[in-house]
Amino acid sequence: MKTATITGFIAILLWSLLALLTVGSRPIPPFQLNAICFGIGGIIGVVWMMAKGKKTAPLMRLPLKYWFLGIGGLFGYHALYFSALRLAPAAEASLIAYLWPLLIVLFSGLLPNEQLRFGHLIGALIAFAGAGLIVISGNATSLEWSYLAGYILALLAAFTWSGYSVLSRLAGNVPTQAVALFCLGTSVLSLLAHLSFETTQWPSSQFGWISVLALGAGPVGLAFYLWDVGVKKGNIQLLGVASYAAPLFSTIILVATGYAKAHSSLLIASILITIGALLAAHANKSRR
Repeated sequence: MKTATITGFIAILLWSLLALLTVGSRPIPPFQLNAICFGIGGIIGVVWMMAKGKKTAPLMRLPLKYWFLGIGGLFGYHALYFSALRLAPAAEASLIAYLWPLLIVLFSGLLPNEQLRFGHLIGALIAFAGAGLIVISGNATSLEWSYLAGYILALLAAFTWSGYSVLSRLAGNVPTQAVALFCLGTSVLSLLAHLSFETTQWPSSQFGWISVLALGAGPVGLAFYLWDVGVKKGNIQLLGVASYAAPLFSTIILVATGYAKAHSSLLIASILITIGALLAAHANKSRR
């Protein structure tokens, strides 16, 4: 379980690069970027299976419910999140969407052989407060009824990703290689959404192309395979709380690369997220 938990945490570290690489990939619109990156991530998975002598044919015969879970989780979350950002201010929508780690902790208590302890819940709430400081820092934020549709979509995004993560635990018999096919399915749906709603654009610099390739290989590729291992075999409560490290590390990377300015709340957020993770870890020790 310890190795799987560390594997899941590596996925969180990769997601910390998402903001930097997404900024670098401008001006590609969201669904076009999704189609390209998930296509790269899926192809990498298929090539890896071929190199290991594993066949994709048995995976094609997976029950329909697993296809709905895999593609629904990957495509559904991103479609809802991108739509929320179109209909509501980014800070507020992102903060609502970042309820997903807290929801993972809460929903994990419904899983067989899992016990939700008080330390998990308190740790998740404290870490969420830290993530909230990062998301809304520098933004005069207040929820307005005119953006209600965007807020609802952001909340649905949070439920979608937390639901996908927790239900993946119940699909432990589905090999992680299936994520490659889920990525390819997500790529196709994203392409259809792009052709329906967006105008095609391409990177205007070498760094832009590098960002796109890096996104497909890492945060929108390898990370989903690692996360699948983590939520299926690792400590899902600890991974839920640790997920709040993603916005923290992401902000630090943006500051270090000059895309964002350092602010005093970053230190406070770091302390809160660390405390939250330590409380969750202590709860795990108490359980054992």
